[in-house]
Amino acid sequence: MKVLVGMVLGWCLSKIVGSQLQKLLPKTKASAGRNSFPTDDDDEGFTVETRDVSPAHFLTKIESFSLFSEYGIRKYESKEFEVGDYKWRLIIYPYGKEKDDSHVSVYLAMAETSSLPIDWEFNANFTIFLYNQISDNYLCFRVNGVRRFNETKSNWGFSKFISTESLKNKSNGYLVDDNFVLGAEVFCNHKRQRVIENVTLLRRATYPYTRAWKIVGFSKLEDVWESEEFTIRDVNWKVMLYPNGYSSSKGRDLSVFLVCVSAGARKRIMADFRMRLKNASRWFTSANKCWGFCDFISLDTLLDLRNYFLVNDCFTIEVEISVQIVVV
Repeated sequence: MKVLVGMVLGWCLSKIVGSQLQKLLPKTKASAGRNSFPTDDDDEGFTVETRDVSPAHFLTKIESFSLFSEYGIRKYESKEFEVGDYKWRLIIYPYGKEKDDSHVSVYLAMAETSSLPIDWEFNANFTIFLYNQISDNYLCFRVNGVRRFNETKSNWGFSKFISTESLKNKSNGYLVDDNFVLGAEVFCNHKRQRVIENVTLLRRATYPYTRAWKIVGFSKLEDVWESEEFTIRDVNWKVMLYPNGYSSSKGRDLSVFLVCVSAGARKRIMADFRMRLKNASRWFTSANKCWGFCDFISLDTLLDLRNYFLVNDCFTIEVEISVQIVVV
């Protein structure tokens, strides 16, 4: 009888102690500098660990992170990096993929799939790194097992990677001087050289840069007119004008384009620009160094002297540019 009572008391005591430990565990996690651990897209879960060694495949530093909100940019796609003969990138939602503004969302995504065979599919294991700028180490979130990438599901990650409250808490060390650093490692087949990018969000200028050109002898212009190069925030630009229209607008409209001369394989620039009658915000890259308007203004409107756009065969064009993001 005494043995039976002892067994019952032991079982009850283990339940009480276990319950108390469950209450204590979340406090232990919070003491590591996080209010909550992230939520991932798969039931297999993930493992959290701290590491001194930096990520092997990709690292991105985002300067002036808070300006994502000021510019209304809810999604940022990083530079491509290559691992295992596949191209990847990180997709970052600074204020949550679900637009709840309470968490940062981070995903690993296939960057280019058009060259892959039909019905392509493969498995990969990956880790997302969050740099602690105070302790100089990385908080690592490694998915358990592997994730299956295919045409239907080409990205995996964390919808609630870190709460904005935890991120903005300076004592946690994840957002210091408005700088935010993430990294990634992917394991599938072959290892590739790590790619590093630096993302700089530039504070909005009090007065955007404005440049004007007076084009003399408009009627005598040939196929294309180009301005001299000019520099804004260490980025070189020029303007191209097609007096008789470009592409589908040929013979019907005046076409005007802004060209980012600095854009290339190692540099991307996002800028907001206005050309008198129209405005746009675009990424300037090696593939798209030139943005503008084929149908800037119809030739009938331009040549109608009553509109005073063309005076004494002279035409003035003005461009206003605000550089927002530079990625190198």
